[in-house]
Order: sequence, then structure tokens, then C-alpha cells
Amino acid sequence: MTKTKLTELTLIEARDGLQNKDFSAVDLTQAFLDNMAQNQHLNAYITQTPDLALDQAKQSDNHLKQGTARPLEGLPLGIKDLFCTKDVRTTAGSKILENFVPSYESTVTQNLFDAGAVMLGKTNMDEFAMGSSNMTSYFGDCINPWREKNRPEKNLVPGGSSGGSAAAVAGKLCLAATASDTGGSIRQPAAYCGLVGIKPTYGLCSRRGMVAFASSLDQAGPLTHTVRDAALMLQTMASYDPWDATSLSQPRYDFLGQLNQNVKGLRIGIPKEYLENLSATTAALVQQGIDWLKSCGATVQEVSLPMTPHALPTYYIIAPAEASSNLARYDGVRYGLRVEGKTLDELYENTRAAGFGAEVQRRLMIGTYVLSAGYYDAYYLKAQRIRSLIAEDFKRVFKDVDLLLTPTTPGSAFAMDEKPTDPITMFLNDIFTVTVNLANLPGISIPAGLDEKGLPLGLQLIGPAMSEQNLLNASLALEECANFTSQVHNLGKAA
Repeated sequence: MTKTKLTELTLIEARDGLQNKDFSAVDLTQAFLDNMAQNQHLNAYITQTPDLALDQAKQSDNHLKQGTARPLEGLPLGIKDLFCTKDVRTTAGSKILENFVPSYESTVTQNLFDAGAVMLGKTNMDEFAMGSSNMTSYFGDCINPWREKNRPEKNLVPGGSSGGSAAAVAGKLCLAATASDTGGSIRQPAAYCGLVGIKPTYGLCSRRGMVAFASSLDQAGPLTHTVRDAALMLQTMASYDPWDATSLSQPRYDFLGQLNQNVKGLRIGIPKEYLENLSATTAALVQQGIDWLKSCGATVQEVSLPMTPHALPTYYIIAPAEASSNLARYDGVRYGLRVEGKTLDELYENTRAAGFGAEVQRRLMIGTYVLSAGYYDAYYLKAQRIRSLIAEDFKRVFKDVDLLLTPTTPGSAFAMDEKPTDPITMFLNDIFTVTVNLANLPGISIPAGLDEKGLPLGLQLIGPAMSEQNLLNASLALEECANFTSQVHNLGKAA
């Protein structure tokens, strides 16, 4: 098998190939390192770790030779630069952490490495995960490997904030990647890049060692080519962590072993609020998803989530408020960038002005405002009450249906030079995804088709808490119907 073909494998195919001794872990890793070198223009990685990757691959080859292979033995992954990696630079896409090297490993990455995974590097991301386009990173824009069929010269956004992870997987620069989702930052890039992206139930994956954005919303998950790959990644990433107070006490899951596409009798709800003002293309995709699920034996009914219109403003009060608290630690005193001043206050001001980009500063100002005296009750407390009502909406609906089907995004990836200049317009990219985070539920995006521009579109499934197995099973059924893997020839090189 040639090195070019090695990078075409799915995670499961590569695992099986290693176990069958069709190729070595070093060969597999080197193929991806070569591909990374040839596709630097995508800017998918902030930090590349070729020496570490090859050392890990050699250790994996020894395990494979000795018959002691672990679940992810020798499989090269990209790690979003939000996860602390011991002795490897972790920046969160920000100048303020440009030279930060953690002394400890995040729980999620430790789980992956304990399972034998190989780290190719740290993937690009919107600064502190704040963005929907991966155009707020201090380390430059990340480019979507997909091209419009009639305008191949246009560079497209990969979505955010996990755009680097999505571009790396879609561009065949890793087999799979870790990501994080605060308001849609796994599912939206998955939709834009033709990938599977799952945001699990809050607490399923530990947040220890994840650079915090909004602590009650952040959750780790994987970006992969297929549902089977997502099941393998998620069951490895998920674990109870006594160091994380929000971690769920849970058994170790076997999502892959229990995966099946039998959805006969499954009750699927279609929230009418998510179908309002859809483009004809997106509406047709949802109808196609409904038809596929019906053909597999599921029943479909319309449901109502009346608090949905309030989700986006609620999110953009709660998330910035939590961010203003979490990012107060970057003061130029303990770690990260330090810009001297004549007084302590000036040190703080100079460091944060130089270290934070425009989008982070915007959200910190919003967050500080809604938490300030005189506005706390009017904004933050009211948003928390609405958040509770949004969660109640879902609890009521899930008494009658098992899962919900919605679009993942309003449309496909947009060109970088056509990025909306109005921040509110950018925020609307998360309109179908933020509710899941506010209610602490699991959601998954599955590539389901192409639009008139030849770009991927995703369908989203949402389930009640701890329904990941149901979500993955229904996603597998949709994946089989969509047969999206046969369409990857539309993937092109950047101009």
C-alpha cells in the first residue's frame, strides 16, 4: 500500500490494517507527516510534532509486534490546541499563550495516548474557541480543503472554533482529531468540511486540561470521517475524572461494539422552529433526512420547542459572562504573555490589550458588562432563567420522541473574503447548535449531501442526556443512506 493510499484510510480501516500487519505505524505516521508538509497552506496546525509522532509510532510497532496492541495503537491524530499536552506548546490560538508549555496532560489526551494514539501536532482554532470561522486565531486563518465547483479559486472557512481539526481530518492530514464544542464548535465545522462531529452529553468527557472558555457549556468530542470512527474515538475519550467536578460517574462505554443501524420503531421529532426561514437547499436536505429515516423504519412527527428563538441571545450572554471570569487568570503575572507597566493595573491592561485579539476582547467586554452591578439581574440572571426553560422544552419533547432531526447549519461554508463584517451575522451560524449546549445534551452532525456549489451540508441529530448510543446508531443509518463517502472526490486543493 502506497503512502498516498494510507492517508485515504478511515480510523477503523487503519486500525485493522495495522493489526493485519499490512503496514507499520511508522509508515502510517510518515504518510501523514508527508501530507502535512505538502499542505502547509491550509494552516491546519499551529504546532507540528513530527519527532514525537515517530517516537510514539515506533513504540506502537513494538506493541503490535508483541501482541499487546491497545485500542488506538499507532493511529495518528490531530489534537485541538485547546487541550493541554505535557511538554508540548498549547496556545488556545492566542498570542497571550504563544509560548505556554504545560507541565501536565489533559485527561482526554491522556486517555488517547494510553490507548496507543500518535500525536501529529496541535490543530489551529479560533482564539480561546471564540468564533465560527477559524479566522480569529492569532496564528492565521485556517483554510477549508473543500472548493466551490464554480469558484475553485476561493478560500473557504472550515468553520469554528475547531476549524483546524476539521481541516486536518478533511484534508487527510490526520485520521481523526479532538475538538471542543461550546455552542456548536464541533458540529458546525463538521458540516462545513463533510465530517462526522459529535458533541457528547456535558460531563461525559473530562474538561481537566482543556483551556476554559465557558465552563458550563464546554465539552470535548471527536471529528472523524465516519460514524464508526466517531464511536471509537468517543469511547476512548470519555471517562470519569475525579479531578473534574462536572465529570459524570460512568462505566467505560463500548459505543463501537454496540453500534448498529437498526432504527426501526425509533421516534424522530422535527422541531418546527428549526424549519423556519430555511433556504430551499437546506429544507430539501431535512426532507431527505426524514425520508431516509422513514425508509429505515423510524417514525417521524413534528414537535415544538417554543423557547428556541431565545437561545442565541441567551447563549451570547452566558458564554461571554463565563469567559470574562475564566480569562481573568491571564494577567501577565503567573504565566503567558507579560507586558510591563508602571503599576500593577497597567501591567494587567498592557498584557491583556496586547495578548487578546479583537473577538476575545469583544466577548470579554460583553461578559463583564452583563455581570456588572445594575445589569446582573437584567441580563445574566434572566439568561439563566431562559436557559432553564430551554432545557425544560427538551425534557417535555423527549417524553414523546427519542431523537430530534434538524439542520446543522443554515448553509454551507462561505468564502473568507465574503465573511460577514457584522458580528451578529457571524453569531447566527450557531443558530441550530447552541440549544444543545445550553441544555447540556448530546448532538451529532452527519454529512448528508452537497449543495448547488458542490459543498457539504450536515444533518444534526439531538438526543436526551446520555443517549450517545442511540445517536450513533441513528447516525449510522443516515450515513448508510447518504453514502457520502462516495463523494469525497469533490475534495480539492486550495488555490
